[in-house]
Amino acid sequence: MRDILPGLRSRCAAGTPLALATVVAVHGSAPREPGAVMAVDAEGTVLGSVSGGCVEADVYEVAREVLAGAGPRVVPYGISDDEAFGVGLTCGGTIEVLVRAYASEAELSDLGALLDLIAADVPVAEATVLSGAAETGARLVVRATGVTGTLGTEGLDAAVTDDARGLLEQGLTGIQWYGARGQRRMAEVAVFVRSHTPPPRMLVFGAIDHAAATARIGSFLGYRVTVCDARPAFATRERFPTADEVVCAWPHDYLEATGVDARTVICVLTHDPKFDVPLLVAALRTPAAYIGVMGSRRTHDDRLARLREAGVDEAALARLASPVGLDLGARTPEETAVSIAAEIIQHRWGGTGRPLGELTGAIHHGAPPSAGPRP
Repeated sequence: MRDILPGLRSRCAAGTPLALATVVAVHGSAPREPGAVMAVDAEGTVLGSVSGGCVEADVYEVAREVLAGAGPRVVPYGISDDEAFGVGLTCGGTIEVLVRAYASEAELSDLGALLDLIAADVPVAEATVLSGAAETGARLVVRATGVTGTLGTEGLDAAVTDDARGLLEQGLTGIQWYGARGQRRMAEVAVFVRSHTPPPRMLVFGAIDHAAATARIGSFLGYRVTVCDARPAFATRERFPTADEVVCAWPHDYLEATGVDARTVICVLTHDPKFDVPLLVAALRTPAAYIGVMGSRRTHDDRLARLREAGVDEAALARLASPVGLDLGARTPEETAVSIAAEIIQHRWGGTGRPLGELTGAIHHGAPPSAGPRP
């Protein structure tokens, strides 16, 4: 939703009715994950995508029907789908899409409030009834400190609120099942819980040309990018216009003072021992998902020796991705940034890094994070 957030917020502010189509379930190979959103406003303008082009035309028609008052619907699409005007996914999987309208002043106000929280990077979960013994489209918005909306019964609200906070803590999105009054281990009501968490961080150390290109591609991939360097002449906003933050500080001092979680990626592009060694000692103490380090194989061997002298053990050293990036034959800073981004994606999803044409089986590696299967 973040990719179309400005457009959604402007329409809510202007009171323009719109329909949101949200991917709520994915089975097999599919181009978008649960939570992907496409919007259609009252003027027929489209924002976003739910399938990368496979079923958008039909989703558009459903959205127009919902805007006209047809009521919220969950529509399945798949390769053998005979419904929805015979439209299916060419990639072979199936998806389920919830389409619901926000037309009244109250609905647009509620949606706008949620979008404001997302824009402010406030963690928030949105729970929506999909089917069963509750009203389809009923919504509950859950924060750590409060709840708005209702799914229909006090028991269901309480159970979903409790689960949504747990899922939000883990950044998970998916379908949960309940009894009509919130009973666990029952399958009377399907509720889609969407976790909206702040974007993951990319920390780029070393204000060189490669860092500028890496910052650009990090922003493109949805990371909140920080560039850090100890040299004031290099760590400037003019050199890194796409970064969210440019910091002039000793890298290890900054890293030790900033927040790093299991979604954070760290790119060390300084390749200078006086920066690298204390920085990497600090980085290897964090739960960062990825720590990539630039340098030749000889430089990396020397770096490993220095880190061992600093007391870093072999298990920690094995976390380092160095020389950084996948073997793409990259030469320019921009090509190197693509190589680094490719390795980050590979680490995240468990890909092989080999050409897809040489492989068989599913194209999309690993299932996206899920709130859990149907009981």
